[in-house]
Amino acid sequence: MSGAVEAAGAAYGGGGFIGSARRGCCHKLRPVAVQAVIFDWGGTLTPWHTVDHEAMWSALCTSHFGELASASLAAAIVAAEAELWQAANQQHRGATLADLFARAGVTPAEAFVADYFAAWEPHTFTDPGAAGLLRELRARQIRVGVLSNTLWPRDRHEQIFVRDGILDLIDGAVYSSELGVTKPHQEAFRAAMAAVGVTNPAACVFVGDRLYDDIYGAQGVGMRTVHIPNGVVPHFSGATPDAVIHTLAELTEVIDTW
Repeated sequence: MSGAVEAAGAAYGGGGFIGSARRGCCHKLRPVAVQAVIFDWGGTLTPWHTVDHEAMWSALCTSHFGELASASLAAAIVAAEAELWQAANQQHRGATLADLFARAGVTPAEAFVADYFAAWEPHTFTDPGAAGLLRELRARQIRVGVLSNTLWPRDRHEQIFVRDGILDLIDGAVYSSELGVTKPHQEAFRAAMAAVGVTNPAACVFVGDRLYDDIYGAQGVGMRTVHIPNGVVPHFSGATPDAVIHTLAELTEVIDTW
């Protein structure tokens, strides 16, 4: 999933990003009022966290399967997870946790899955500025959406949003675990537009931390784009965002210029 579940990539390359809340140079903004803002989840609505996947799976497997079996089981899960994210990146193919465990040859008990989500919980908290921003967008009659590359089921994401008090501020959400395709596939962005009830991509803004998955993908369907760089996600030279911000609070300033 963008940011939260994907392993950290190579160090952020390149440079030359425009300053806070300033426009990029390559995309002429269309004089269309903003009707919807669609957010990536991990690394965007939830701040980026670098997570040691191998250590996490090793601890879980040791706790549930014992010391002797843990090393091989954890290695199988880590390898399967890498393969699924490679398929997401290269073939834009979605997957689920069930796909992960089946590929790894592991049959997890409910307690194992529960402990897996518990291990992730510290890395899932919504940005403290998100609720205020989403309320402001609502006040402006701008619809709010979420589009996430994720192995997790919808109900897990909704539990997080309920915990953090923002579920009622989201008009529609699309998860690759349900859709079967991942960003930057254009179908993912079209599905997100449908989820918030907007048909004109020029009236949509996509906010994300990944230049390839988020910015390149959204621009492919005609959306305006806002990038939140985090210094860890690999650089992609094939897309220039319409704006760059460093905190969610800066987004309304950008929208005001459009």
